[in-house]
Amino acid sequence: MALNEAQKKKLLRAALAMVAVGYFGAVVLLGGALGIWRLEGTHYPAQPIAFPHTVHAGELGMVCTFCHPYAETARSAGVPALSKCMACHQQIATEKPEIQKLTRYWEDREPVAWVRLHALPDFIYFSHKRHISADVDCFACHGPVAAMAEVRPIRPLTMGFCVTCHKVRNAPTDCWTCHL
Repeated sequence: MALNEAQKKKLLRAALAMVAVGYFGAVVLLGGALGIWRLEGTHYPAQPIAFPHTVHAGELGMVCTFCHPYAETARSAGVPALSKCMACHQQIATEKPEIQKLTRYWEDREPVAWVRLHALPDFIYFSHKRHISADVDCFACHGPVAAMAEVRPIRPLTMGFCVTCHKVRNAPTDCWTCHL
């Protein structure tokens, strides 16, 4: 059966459309894979104490704001005071090497110099308080921390990531929402 000229053009357009969609789909998949590979392959500096989120947030089910107390009231989530840690760890797991490190900080009255993993540029205004008030779960940006043996960034926290999330949640996307 021979195709007429109109059918040939239609077939050619369909084939070109499939090639274009396939090409752009491959580019998107490759870009996503490279982004994940880049984040997975990044080595972050060791924390002064290997804090087991898998135990505290995972097994014990402690909520994020128990240790990050300022998340509900300020821009920064903060880190717990040593007194909060030592309220339990003066009696619990005192034989463990990481708890012994913690105890030395406590006895020396020296703060733990935690290494910041999530940092945004100075021209970005980000408020944990605003996000918690909007019922955005911590794992939306920080991932499944309760299951991480070592906490690491898993989301890019780029403008595109944030704007996409704002659009999905019908949150403001005006530039002045985040940019000072």
